[in-house]
Amino acid sequence: MLIPKKVKHRKHQKGRRIKRLVETRGTKVSFGSFGLKATTAKWVTSNQIEAARRMIIRYLRKGGKLWIRIFPDKVITRKGQEVPMGGGKGAPDHYVFPVKPGRMIFELEGIEEKDAKEAFRKAGDKLPIKTKFVKKQ
Repeated sequence: MLIPKKVKHRKHQKGRRIKRLVETRGTKVSFGSFGLKATTAKWVTSNQIEAARRMIIRYLRKGGKLWIRIFPDKVITRKGQEVPMGGGKGAPDHYVFPVKPGRMIFELEGIEEKDAKEAFRKAGDKLPIKTKFVKKQ
């Protein structure tokens, strides 16, 4: 599971909704030959990233290289069940990465295109966003 080793602030504010904004950074295939690109906006948790990573690793089979282009460093807090209102903000629960449309999530190198396509299709099923397969230009 991906979590930061050290954070400046233990609890973050929620921030604005990221509904219709488009990503400006991390939109091109930079490291590998193939990439998995987000087409919708959503918070992606560290557990979802790990599940997608495991699906891709199955297709690599000790060949090829994988790059994870996102890292969950935004903390989400939760209050305990049946706790009355008030009493401050809850304890840190999990970490997310706010994904915007156009963001490159994973990149692959060293396997055939059909295998990469299938790996990314299955990995995309594990994520809460719509994704598409892209090649380096």
